[in-house]
Amino acid sequence: MSNIPQDYLFSSEHEWVKIEGTKAKIGITDYAQHKLGDITYVEMASVGKVLNQGAVVTGIESVKAASDIYAPVSGKIIAANNALETEPELVNKAPYTDGWIAQLETTAAPVGLMDAAAYVKFLEGLEK
Repeated sequence: MSNIPQDYLFSSEHEWVKIEGTKAKIGITDYAQHKLGDITYVEMASVGKVLNQGAVVTGIESVKAASDIYAPVSGKIIAANNALETEPELVNKAPYTDGWIAQLETTAAPVGLMDAAAYVKFLEGLEK
């Protein structure tokens, strides 16, 4: 089973969010990066854009596929991880730390997200 931080929340689309006060850092899970394979490109999130939970934040490409990244929470994008422009592989190496995608100023409490234990059970269901 992939490494799953206990203080994060997870979506069924395999995005994670770490909320600290009104700020929410988001990215894709270890499971997602593993399924995508080697990440070759991450489109920079548009700072200033306001998103509802479930809206497309940006796109990501790998040697296997291209995929959208969805907002696990509603908010305004206040930062994009510019390091990914030159090192998209950070998403593979450290999806929960250096490989974060964007940071939002949250506008509403998250709804329908899983804690780490629930996400583990969700992943176990996918393996069956």
